[in-house]
This record gives sequence, structure tokens and C-alpha cells, in this order.
Amino acid sequence: MRLHKVILALMVGLPALAVAGWAQLAPSPDAPPVSTAPAPPPDETPVASFKVNVNLVDLFFTVKDKNGNLVPHLTQQNCKVEENKVPQTLKSFVAETDQPLTLGILLDTSGSQYRLLPMEQGAAGQFIHQVLRSKDEAFLVSFDVNVDILQDYTNSPRLLTHALNIAQINTAGGNGSGIPGLGGGTVPTVGDPKGTLLYDAIYLAANEKMNQETGRKAMIILTDGEDEGSREKIGDAIAAANRNNVIVYVILLADRAMYWSQGEGYYGYSPAKRISDETGGRLIDVGNNGNKLEAAFQQIQDELRTQYVASYTSANTKADGAFRKVTVDCHGDQSQELKVQVRKGYYAPSPGN
Repeated sequence: MRLHKVILALMVGLPALAVAGWAQLAPSPDAPPVSTAPAPPPDETPVASFKVNVNLVDLFFTVKDKNGNLVPHLTQQNCKVEENKVPQTLKSFVAETDQPLTLGILLDTSGSQYRLLPMEQGAAGQFIHQVLRSKDEAFLVSFDVNVDILQDYTNSPRLLTHALNIAQINTAGGNGSGIPGLGGGTVPTVGDPKGTLLYDAIYLAANEKMNQETGRKAMIILTDGEDEGSREKIGDAIAAANRNNVIVYVILLADRAMYWSQGEGYYGYSPAKRISDETGGRLIDVGNNGNKLEAAFQQIQDELRTQYVASYTSANTKADGAFRKVTVDCHGDQSQELKVQVRKGYYAPSPGN
């Protein structure tokens, strides 16, 4: 079987070329359709047209009680939405238990994951077989000194698990030598190695793979949360996910004993938590425990199948491209307070869009 692969060479001084290479070599199968409508007759009188900017916002979220249990069967009367503290009128509110799911799995294959990769491959493979349904699709990306597509969009658990199982650790050694990963080798570097391109991987997966998808979209990242050498900043990665309405789950896998044995500190928790919190996902810290990893995947599966979607047309009609904070508050029977897991906001349309 021929595996679809893309190598993103993130070299200093060539950012435009790197992004262009991703888009060219890994065309999205969900490109906008070409119109087949017949052209108007040549003698038809032109009619003035007006562009109506309707800012429809979709919020996918889960709701839990004070004990952390998922709460199903809520109605629109149970929840309210505010945008920049202004109440919004909901156009629809439904429980989405079986809507098609677009899933991106991002696998950290940097040197820090050397001891953990086999455990990740086993648990992630099991999750893929359990979560994918007939209308779902998923892709697999690895990131280390490269960002590589190991498997493009597919509904086949077999293809995804095959790509997952042959993933390899890639450290690049700092001078272009080292352990080549599936990306086809290493990125030429001068001096220190680029390390782990976590933020670049999120940014590219959101903007280049999930930007044309509609409906429920989630990204699951298996990583220790540390980034070294990304061109994009953490804020850029979060913004890319939010602009494309992608929920990000981070499964934090960190062999902390390895960091301390090498005289290094561990700093991955805080950025990983920020990424998941601000995109409406969740961080699940499993350390290096295989049982906790399997439980984490089960929790994510349950949440993805117990979601709500609230849609509204923003009362703010400005096309200013600004970030707008969103809050969702829900209550249960007898005004029981509930915890809502939702993204922190969205970006308004930009002028001219």
C-alpha cells in the first residue's frame, strides 16, 4: 500500500515556501465544489447584487455536573449564550450525538517520546477503531523536526492504524543526521536542532486540513506539551483552531523522570492546558501510565458523542475581524449549576470577507 506523505520543511527564511509546499503536496479532498450552473444569456440585463454578511456562530460544547459526569438531554431553555457580555438569541439548539465527525490526530514523534511511542500507538489504534463511524473521517499527522502527514483523510481505521504503527521517532541530531522519521529524513539545520514543532503542527492542521470542513471538528494531540523551534507562536496556533472551529484535546504524555535525570526541567503542562482550554477541549494528564491513556481516549470518545451545538446570528454585525469572547451557561433541574466546556470565543469576519 502506498502511504500518502507530506514533508513540511520549516526552515528559517522560507516560511512562504513551507506553507505552499504543504498545500500543494497535500490537496484537501474537500475542496469547494465547482459550480455547474449555466451561464446567464448574453442579452440578460445585469441585476445589481448585494452581499449580505450573516455572522452565524456555531458553538459545540459538552456539559458536566459537579461530579464530572456528562449531562445529556438538556434543552434550549437550560442554556444561555453571551457574546462580549451581550445576550444572544439562539436560532437552534440540538444534542449532536451522531453528527459526522472530522478528526485530526497529531502524534509527537520527537526524542522525548521515545519510551512512550509504542504505548501511544496501541491506545490510539484502539481508539480509532472504536470512534470512527461510517460518516466520519480522520487524518494522522506526526510532528518532530518536521510536520508530516502520515495518512490523509480516510474513513478506514485500517489505514490509519497502519500509518500510526509505522511512525518513528525523529530527532535529526541537530546537524541533519540522526533518526529519520516517516517524513523522509531530516530538516537541514545549522546549530541547535529545531526540536518539536508542536505549534506549527496545530496551525497547519487547522488551516490546511480542517479549514474547509463543516460540522464537528476535533483535534487530538499526543504530546508532552513542549515546543522547540516552531515558527508560529502558541497564540497563532490557538487562533488557527478557533478560526476553524476546531476543538483541541491534549493528552499529556511525559516521562518526567527522563527530564530530571537529564538535568532538565519540565514545562509542557501550562501551554498544553492553555491550548485545550481556549479551544473548548480538555487537557488529560496521563504521565507515562498506559491505563490512564486508555481511559483518556474513552473520556474523549464519550464527550465527542455527547455534545450540544448552539447556533446564533451575532447581534454585532461589524466585520472587523476582532476576537469576540463567548460564554455559555447551563443549568439543570432545580437550577443545578453545570460546567460547560466550550471555546473561549471566535473571530468575526474580516472586512471584505
